[in-house]
Amino acid sequence: MADIIPSAINAETGETQTKLKRSVGPLLLFFFIVGDTLGAGIYALVGTIAHSVGGAIWAPLLLALALALLTTGTYAELITKYPHAGGAARFAERAFNSPYLTFLVGFLMLASGITTSAALANAFAGDYLRALVDLPPIPVIVVFISLLMAINLRGVRESLMTNVVATMIELTGLIIVIVVAAIVLGKGGGDLTRVTEFAAGIPPMEGTLVAAVTAFYSFLGFETAANMAEEVKEPARAFPRALFGAVATAGVVYLLIALSAAIVVPTDQLANSQGPLLEVIHASGLAFPPWLFSLIALVAIGNGALLFMVMASRATYGLAEAGLLPPLFGLVRPTQRTPWVAILVVGVSIMAMSFVGDVGTLANTTVLLLVLVFISAHVSAIVLKKDEVAHRYFRTPTIVNVLALIASIALLTQQSMTTWLIGIGYLVVGSLLFFIARAYGRREIKPVAGD
Repeated sequence: MADIIPSAINAETGETQTKLKRSVGPLLLFFFIVGDTLGAGIYALVGTIAHSVGGAIWAPLLLALALALLTTGTYAELITKYPHAGGAARFAERAFNSPYLTFLVGFLMLASGITTSAALANAFAGDYLRALVDLPPIPVIVVFISLLMAINLRGVRESLMTNVVATMIELTGLIIVIVVAAIVLGKGGGDLTRVTEFAAGIPPMEGTLVAAVTAFYSFLGFETAANMAEEVKEPARAFPRALFGAVATAGVVYLLIALSAAIVVPTDQLANSQGPLLEVIHASGLAFPPWLFSLIALVAIGNGALLFMVMASRATYGLAEAGLLPPLFGLVRPTQRTPWVAILVVGVSIMAMSFVGDVGTLANTTVLLLVLVFISAHVSAIVLKKDEVAHRYFRTPTIVNVLALIASIALLTQQSMTTWLIGIGYLVVGSLLFFIARAYGRREIKPVAGD
């Protein structure tokens, strides 16, 4: 395997030579990660979390935040040490020099991005949209994904500028929920005691661990960010600030949302809702138009789908650059310098997957796939501690990587059998694709008779 670190690299900034355009600064990167984190998860999954822990929604979110910060430490080191698209797959290549493992990690990233984007496309055409207009889901999904592909093809800067606007809108929606809850509480409404009441019949620790799997879905932004490494200016400086800042920002907002929802909405009503944050608006009795909040939620869902599509397309490009997918997937548009074949293939795959599964199951499946990717990253970080590079990068204490690895393994034990079966299916498909690609590659280089 070729060395993933090219010879031309700026020792101070960590910038490498790349075919992609470096147009993303620290602020855009911060909004990219915040937008990916403060996405559809918190809008759709608060009710699912409440089902396991009652009104103590803050408990699994706090646990998920701790794991997210540990994982952020691993990624801050690896991204700045090896600033290339491909994320954990390229880190595994560097650590283990195993084409199979590299491909499989990359395939899991692709699977998680495609699965999540498909689920969000389905959610976009669901209840929130029906609160505004009743349209058949199939054409809505096709138009929705086509629009995201067009934005992605236009250029990464355009994708991220769209993300900045969408992030401000979805953050506004979350602030509205927090302010509404504060007004209700200030008027003597709501019930503060609900935030300490766990779900009946479920031991608090068991419920918290189970719900932490779903809660962790709301923090998945590091692997997406890793695939932007070749398009970020001065990655050695930009990534640590953007990563830790975005995760901390998301954690504070999530905890406030958890308290707000539990205080304003009765737990049973919250746990059975498909639009849990909309329930806060309804239960408050305030004159805030529910249709407007539904529109904000749709922006959040659309933004999440866009960012996961960006991640999946960059992961595809990274695998092609590593020689684990045909060179076709690494083709870049000469003007916009975006990986257009990867974007088209990922977009079509999302369309094909958009009618499979429900949001809860697919969210947990995404967590399973990405936790497997994170485990690979944590082990890679530990293995590569002694691998010195000639440029400045963020150094994370080894104990942080070890704790993150232990926490990730513990999170896997909380997955359901259904989720594991889907995950195993992905692993089998990925393995088959790898060996088919290897066999095809051997035929391509087979000498012609008579040469």
